[in-house]
Amino acid sequence: MGILDKLFGGDGGGTAAPRYSHVKIHPQVDNGIRPGTPGFSGGTLKCKCASKPVVVVVGAQTAHNHVCGCTKCWKPDGAVFSQVAVVSRDKLSVTENADKLQVVDAAAAIQRHACRECGVHMYGRIENTGHPFHGLDFVHTELSSQGGWSAPEFAAFVSSIIESGVDPSRMDDIRGRLKEIGLEPYDCLSPPLMDAIATHVAKQSGALR
Repeated sequence: MGILDKLFGGDGGGTAAPRYSHVKIHPQVDNGIRPGTPGFSGGTLKCKCASKPVVVVVGAQTAHNHVCGCTKCWKPDGAVFSQVAVVSRDKLSVTENADKLQVVDAAAAIQRHACRECGVHMYGRIENTGHPFHGLDFVHTELSSQGGWSAPEFAAFVSSIIESGVDPSRMDDIRGRLKEIGLEPYDCLSPPLMDAIATHVAKQSGALR
């Protein structure tokens, strides 16, 4: 082992062992990130009800999949983050037991439609036609038994997990784990999505044509 390795903790070459594997983020990423399948064209999502589950059909591959730390998104029990992706709203339909759905917060920008029995959010929809993300539905692909969905790409609203009760002293380890598994942590959305929002606003104001 060289002097630099001794000083800075290297292993003499090769891949360093994970430092933050003890930190749990979400069951879908805790053991590594599965890549999406080329040509994947969608599948079905089901709520957690043992009988008469709500069934949503998504007829396309999802985009902008990410883990989210906000306090609004549905998370499985014990998860610090949710995992959410988007799909064009014309590619989503509720095919079974739609009568069990209710909007969680009618005042929210994203109308999250949840099963009133098990509480799982089946999809989120933006009805405001002036919103930058109007036309996109938000879904949790972990509710699908099919593999091949787009892989998570980043972590959004990371600081917001503190609002959910996470001790601030854990944040360095949590950000370390996110980077370790390849999810760049942001305290807003990813740069491409923030650029899309700014572009929409600029076109609305006339600053861009």
